[in-house]
Amino acid sequence: MGLFERIFKEPRWGVHPDDRKRPAADVPLRRLPPPERIYMPLHQHVGAAPRPVVQVGQKVRKGQLLAEAQGNISAPIHSPVSGTVAGIGEITAPHASGLGFAAISVDSDFQDRWIDTDPLADPFLLSPEEITKRTAAAGVVGLGGATFPSAVKFSLGRRLAVGTLIVNGGECEPYLSSDDRIMRDYAEQVVDGARIVMHAIGAREALVGIEDNKPEAIAAMKIAAMAHPEVKIRPVPARYPMGSDKQLIQALTGKEVPADARAAEVGVLVHNVSTCAAVHKAIRLGQPLVERIVTINGGAVARPGNVFAPLGTLVDELLAFCGLKVTPSRLILGGPMMGTPLVHGRVPLVKGASGILAFDAREAAVPKTGPCIRCGACASACPMGLLPLEMASRVRAGDLDGAVDFDLSDCIACGCCAYVCPAHLPLVQYFSHAKGELAARERSRLRTESAKRLAQARLVRLEREAKEKAEAAARRKAERNAAKARAAAEQGEPA
Repeated sequence: MGLFERIFKEPRWGVHPDDRKRPAADVPLRRLPPPERIYMPLHQHVGAAPRPVVQVGQKVRKGQLLAEAQGNISAPIHSPVSGTVAGIGEITAPHASGLGFAAISVDSDFQDRWIDTDPLADPFLLSPEEITKRTAAAGVVGLGGATFPSAVKFSLGRRLAVGTLIVNGGECEPYLSSDDRIMRDYAEQVVDGARIVMHAIGAREALVGIEDNKPEAIAAMKIAAMAHPEVKIRPVPARYPMGSDKQLIQALTGKEVPADARAAEVGVLVHNVSTCAAVHKAIRLGQPLVERIVTINGGAVARPGNVFAPLGTLVDELLAFCGLKVTPSRLILGGPMMGTPLVHGRVPLVKGASGILAFDAREAAVPKTGPCIRCGACASACPMGLLPLEMASRVRAGDLDGAVDFDLSDCIACGCCAYVCPAHLPLVQYFSHAKGELAARERSRLRTESAKRLAQARLVRLEREAKEKAEAAARRKAERNAAKARAAAEQGEPA
């Protein structure tokens, strides 16, 4: 792309960090053998946690249901290995807090014996509702990181008559290349899964957006889509955060999703390439979501690359599989811009984790912060068109309402503002803190309102009971008086 084309065709938002994807992206995909024990967290998706349906000591097969979905927005989990249920308890959550959350552990028998599956030769003979039902039963969620249950999005897309499916192959985060590898190695699965999703939501076309720094993936996907003209491969500029839904929609369709709207409301639905491959497995092969490709990368890793690994595998075991050159100075689940720092490596691989980064001391170094010089670089980089410097100044002053007035709720925590800030201000942390405080304030408000409603309801109930009691007493008194009057009248009558 020439200079003129870059000036007029490249997005005017975001940043272009060193992607650091190679050599990990070019190393052939490896498969991790079944670990001795896996830990399947119950909460690996947006929505309610599933309910365990197995007991300690129970024998299970690979793909067997461990916990069933609860509520309208939830997803089941299945065993990634065959073996024996070892326990139902807590394990460290993939979160910077290091708090515990519930998980089901399974000891592997190293046989990888699958449950009896129900493969389909032609899923397009199924109704969209049946495809949605099977996708839900397979526990498929958004594998790009959002982890929203895919079946719920299918129903939403069908209800809002979505015409375009966007398949997100952007993978704009530095270091990560798991989506790149799945497009290179399993392009047919991605395309087939996209076609199945189109059938489920009633879309007319699928636009596959792939950043132009992935030529091998683009070539493989074009070959796989050659026989399916409704699936169109669309290279997009390599610019972070191109993989964000709203930015990719705008780049591919020119449509801008309003701040308070969902993509489906403008006729578009977005699914990740790995999610589409998971839909292919769920519908074509009858296999639930029990494994994923994960990037192992960073300066501390001896043999960086991509690994096909069972969900529930500990981060430490994945790092040991790829080897370490030095003790990591920082561990991150996901990418460096929006990933989650880990307190240690005894954390399980979850559905939404596309990468594990082990940074050496140089990569983990945190630059010294300085005062804001109001240069405006953060505003130029913000993909949502916000004014991070104004939001940050209000958050630091404790004026959260003022930050909301500058559309704090529209911040997607992509980190572009912090990346370009010459003062190295931790802007994302400011905004995340403010959102947390506002959420706590909202919860407190709702609790207060709930308490007021309960108190008001109690007062109304007491008044009603007092009124009913008074009316009952009045009736009884009237009845007594009437009885006395009748008795007196009877006594006064002649014999």
